[in-house]
Amino acid sequence: MPQRNASTEAATRETAVNGRTYRWPDRTTVVICFDGCDPEYIETASKAGVIPTLDAIRRDGFESVALAAMPTFTNPNNVSIVCGAPPAVHGVSGNYYIDRKTGQEVMMVDAKPMQAETILAALSKLGASVIAVTAKDKLRKALAHNMTGIAFSAEKAAESTMEENGIANVTDLVGRQQPDQYSADLSLFVLDAGIALIGERKPDLVYLSLSDYVQHAHAPSEAPALNFMGEVDQRVKKLLDLGAVVAIVADHGMNDMSSTAGDANVLYVGDILDAEYGEGAAKVICPITDPFVRHHGALGGFVRVHLKTSENSPDKVASFLKSLPGIEEALTREEVCARFSLPSDKEGDVAVIAAKGVALGARKVDHDLSALAGARLRSHGGLFEQRVPFIVSEKITAEFLDTKQGTDLRNFDVFDFALNGVVS
Repeated sequence: MPQRNASTEAATRETAVNGRTYRWPDRTTVVICFDGCDPEYIETASKAGVIPTLDAIRRDGFESVALAAMPTFTNPNNVSIVCGAPPAVHGVSGNYYIDRKTGQEVMMVDAKPMQAETILAALSKLGASVIAVTAKDKLRKALAHNMTGIAFSAEKAAESTMEENGIANVTDLVGRQQPDQYSADLSLFVLDAGIALIGERKPDLVYLSLSDYVQHAHAPSEAPALNFMGEVDQRVKKLLDLGAVVAIVADHGMNDMSSTAGDANVLYVGDILDAEYGEGAAKVICPITDPFVRHHGALGGFVRVHLKTSENSPDKVASFLKSLPGIEEALTREEVCARFSLPSDKEGDVAVIAAKGVALGARKVDHDLSALAGARLRSHGGLFEQRVPFIVSEKITAEFLDTKQGTDLRNFDVFDFALNGVVS
């Protein structure tokens, strides 16, 4: 694997990706996508005194709150982060979609929908030593698209090979067995793997993408969430002790979507449209759908409506849906793409966004909530999960910050800050 160049040489090397120029890191730079980490998890853990390392870098480095890409799901935001650009640029706007050309329903499990290069790939082509470790294997192929280096998932760590992942025997490297996919340890394994690889190989750039299992299952003040935050904090300290620059963002926040009685607070948009316009008049797609439905029962804060007949116009259906309690926004394809910078080929005719505390589904029969096992539904996807933490362990130069005046901070700005803005 290529070794890092001296900082004097590194400073002269840069690459352009999706309209931005990124400098070669002069020391190991780690970007962590803290999946599902609503800012409330940081604040609550801080008050509980369980994240001393994060508190220190929030105080001495850079901290803010950024906006995630819409819809606030895992795939569009992880891909936005590694591309440094919104979904309209890279083409990924959900975990699940209807291909408008073929009419087929597609679950994203690889890089096929991607239409842009990643920062990871661009720097690796320049000769940088790059590593990507994900909790879920569904993301691994997308994040490592065209990248030269090491890329594997905690979910399938025991299956890693030199040919497929650039490394074998990952479990031996980390020193424990492959974690269960429904566990806090899935994320901790990602961090531990990153720590081990940095200690052994001194890479230039590392991307670590965690799982939101804990956040789906536990509110910020609950003991398992606080314990998890403490475990993450200890691992961030190890990364800093290895001399790394560490930047942390989230792909989305998280909100309780249950009634006071504890039942899932769901609007089944497909059933509503069947009742209003007749059965089969529309097809509702839940873009949160992925192989990990036990997290959320495929219920979230954003769905897409594909109209099956020309009898009902998108404007008419959007107006009807927006009038309903529990609906925050209902936008036509043109409106939602313009407002949130989304690719039109993945959109339905109407995009529906839930009010806070409300989940949206297709038809009730389409969702198996038994997987929630009686737990409160906590999920994401809408506007109320768009605020995410944005933390860099080093100070950012005043000159760099001046260039950002008047613009909204986005989670996909994180590589720009970590590579271009850090005080040398």
